[in-house]
Amino acid sequence: MISRKLKQKLDNRIKNNSLRLLTDSNGLIDFSSNDYLGFASSKTIFEGAHRLLVKKIRQKNGATGSRLLSGNHKLYVETEKMLADFHNAQEALIFNSGYDANLGFFSAVPQRGDVIFYDELIHASIRDGMHMSNAKSYKFKHNDIENLKFQVERNRNASSDQEIYIVTESVFSMDGDCADLKSLIAFCQKYNCHLIVDEAHATGAFGDYGVGLLQKLGLEDRVFARINTFGKALGCHGAVILGSKDLKTYLVNFCRSFIYTTGLPPHSIATIKMAYEELKCTPEIEKLIENITFFTQELESKHLTSRFIKSNSAIHCCIISGNENVKKIANQIQEKGFDVKPILSPTVPQGKERLRFCLHSYNSKEEISEVLELLATFVRI
Repeated sequence: MISRKLKQKLDNRIKNNSLRLLTDSNGLIDFSSNDYLGFASSKTIFEGAHRLLVKKIRQKNGATGSRLLSGNHKLYVETEKMLADFHNAQEALIFNSGYDANLGFFSAVPQRGDVIFYDELIHASIRDGMHMSNAKSYKFKHNDIENLKFQVERNRNASSDQEIYIVTESVFSMDGDCADLKSLIAFCQKYNCHLIVDEAHATGAFGDYGVGLLQKLGLEDRVFARINTFGKALGCHGAVILGSKDLKTYLVNFCRSFIYTTGLPPHSIATIKMAYEELKCTPEIEKLIENITFFTQELESKHLTSRFIKSNSAIHCCIISGNENVKKIANQIQEKGFDVKPILSPTVPQGKERLRFCLHSYNSKEEISEVLELLATFVRI
């Protein structure tokens, strides 16, 4: 039996209709996964990773240790060089997941006396990293430069050697909207701040060859660090922190989520490398963009635009207040064959519960039209 306190917390989740459960893959038409380009099931990537392993590694199932001990095989080094070149960065350092990358970066880089300012809708992994940091952290209103200015001016200490870090996502995972990166960069230059951008949901979906939103805008050399993950459009696992040579050296020496963990197995690294090779020639990015455009047009034609958070990414969210209400409509849509997931409070603020539609290159226009027609029917009942 678990303790009374833990049981009470579970009971509260049940009472609020927000208890999380693990479920099997349901085989429905996919409008919920982060596999935006279909790379997770790509035969080309799968077979290419196998051939690369046979050529480079031979028979080796695991990394055998942390990268500072025995786990730094040559495929790691080649892949990090490829990632740095692809993303126009000085250096790249691979982490076991996006969560590990954010946890490690924000717990290690900002120092005592420094300050972090973060968009209020930032990912939980960044929040957890900040909680482990010796630096103070303050949120600013979502995509609100004036509020950021207010927070910085109120909390900075101009007479010390204080460093100021500002963190945002390029594409926000629960809203699907984009950060105003140009304004943030101009602000950071004016106030001498370091900008960190999580590109998890932009990698593979924005820019030529899916380089991400910063590179699409030509701004990649004006940020302190980028975190790009491979578990979304790349269809595999892991993440990379992109930045200067000195930043990489610092992380290798002081980032605990990098130092004290077994490295990714060779197969994971080979899959990352082959997924990036596929980005260079795939037509799936254009198909994804077409589907995003079509989805937006269908929202207008079905008079649903006002219910959705404005987005030009692969993530589109329909606000339906109340855990019970949003779960009911999600179940109705799933019963018709479409996998659309409800996002409940406390993951999002109470009253901002939503259906989260994730678009993919492999969704047909007929599927998009049908799922939105179902939504229009159910929200009007």
